[in-house]
Amino acid sequence: MSTPFARLELLLGPEALPRLSKAHVIVAGLGAVGAAASESLIRSGIGRLTLVDFDEIQPSNLNRHPFAFQSTLGHPKAETAARILRDINPAADITALSLFLDAETAPALLTDHPCDVLIDAIDSLLPKTELLLAAQAAKIPTIISCMGAARKLDPTRFVAADLFDSHTCPLARLLRKRLHRRDAKRGIQCIFSTEMPQDSPEEVEPAADFYIRGRLRPPMGSLHAVTASAGLLAARETLRHLLEPPCA
Repeated sequence: MSTPFARLELLLGPEALPRLSKAHVIVAGLGAVGAAASESLIRSGIGRLTLVDFDEIQPSNLNRHPFAFQSTLGHPKAETAARILRDINPAADITALSLFLDAETAPALLTDHPCDVLIDAIDSLLPKTELLLAAQAAKIPTIISCMGAARKLDPTRFVAADLFDSHTCPLARLLRKRLHRRDAKRGIQCIFSTEMPQDSPEEVEPAADFYIRGRLRPPMGSLHAVTASAGLLAARETLRHLLEPPCA
């Protein structure tokens, strides 16, 4: 019987698998984008994964979230993701943290769990800002930040570029302003869509199962193909950075 990563080795070569198995990636935010990225990374041979999210799986996640099933509704996102990903690769070292990230907890996370790559897939502006600033202060080698995937229809419009070169995405614009005011540096890799967000057909009241810590927000429409594409691009960029030849 072939090994789980035999097809990966055929594509990337025998030197790649040991490098990936030794890598540690943190995925902060396990909505549809972060969950898709984490699944792809485990299927790509990443040996150590830390998953961070304070939320639970809700019925509204069923249209797009890879770990949302009738059987997982109400379960913590981080622990549910870890359980499913361990079933894919039992040899992987996977840590699940039910944690809300802010100015205090974000630096502590990166101190306690030093990593090679951080994927920020948080959808709230303030926690996103604090995590990225903490990551730069901690000198995380590769920082990847995922922008908004809601209200988009075209999964082919996602691109990767430096955050300060991003455009079109409203979340990226707000994030750039906040980071600029706090003297953030270039070097944060950004996953964003060049598609303008679709207008909502009508104002929608927040669903009973929709909550964001500290602020209730109306839900935004989303498409599985789009959120999955954003997460897969984040995973692809992670692998690219991990497999780049080391600097002399």
